[in-house]
Amino acid sequence: MNKKLASLLAAGVFSLAAFSANAADKVTLQLKWVTQAQFAGYYVAKDKGFYEEEGLDVEIKPGGPDIAPAQVIAGGGADVIVDWMPSALATREKGVPLVNIAQPFKKSGMMLTCLKESGVKTPEDFRGKTLGVWFFGNEYPFLSWMSHLKIPTDGGPNGVTVLKQGFNVDPLLQKQAACISTMTYNEYWQVIDAGIKPEDLVTFKYEDQGVATLEDGLYVLQDKLTDSAFKDKMVKFVRASMKGWKYAEENPDEAADIVLENDSTGAQTEKHQKRMMGEIAKLTAGSNGALDEADYKRTVQSLLAGGSDPVISKEPEGAWTHEITDAALK
Repeated sequence: MNKKLASLLAAGVFSLAAFSANAADKVTLQLKWVTQAQFAGYYVAKDKGFYEEEGLDVEIKPGGPDIAPAQVIAGGGADVIVDWMPSALATREKGVPLVNIAQPFKKSGMMLTCLKESGVKTPEDFRGKTLGVWFFGNEYPFLSWMSHLKIPTDGGPNGVTVLKQGFNVDPLLQKQAACISTMTYNEYWQVIDAGIKPEDLVTFKYEDQGVATLEDGLYVLQDKLTDSAFKDKMVKFVRASMKGWKYAEENPDEAADIVLENDSTGAQTEKHQKRMMGEIAKLTAGSNGALDEADYKRTVQSLLAGGSDPVISKEPEGAWTHEITDAALK
């Protein structure tokens, strides 16, 4: 082959690649937290080419302690975000019209983990104790639970003292709190890895207490759903993402490896991510991505039942849609 023909062919290949890259619809996803197996489905969908098959070019933006997904999307920094429904509904009531378009997580992974030596055996034993609680929107399920139990959160012998917990397990290890907020797939195992035996702990899963609220849904801004091109893009995004989630459930170790490859910080370990993926698979199992209306209603009722200080003050309208998942699941 002569050099001129070779260079022409190379140029042709390059221009085709450039064309296909330009033809791909860009989607920016803002995660709720840092790169970890909690978001494996999205990383798997990207790594396995599921987004590419749908003609999408997806950018996955990790979150962190200083990143509020709702603020990012409101400021135009993302097309779609991962958020917990209590936070999303509270944000909606404050004027940022978030809409749930898909719900990959069927179950809640949130729980309180307590030191057995603190004397906590049942939720009634929380009274008079200090409990570690995450804020930045993560406090809503906790406050809702306490209102169900009719336990004040302003201290005193009949109430609980709320310790604003950082995103670590130090308050339990240092015995500053009787119980702390943990996720089944993350912080609980940090406590175990710190040397505390499971038999020295008492755990209360929100799911088991009947106060579970929906976690890790996909949300967009309401006005965007009036744009047919945007809706079409979201249908493709949700379809590919759910393909990623189901692949991750069936291949947890490979999914964890893909997450590790995408962790630019190098902070995650193989042991932790593989264990996390095993727990996450339990939460996404049974979901095809479509929001279960009964789960939504339970979440809303839980958030409305806050006595004098409910998380949301009225039943939301238009806070979710099946339009995207109906088209994606065809």
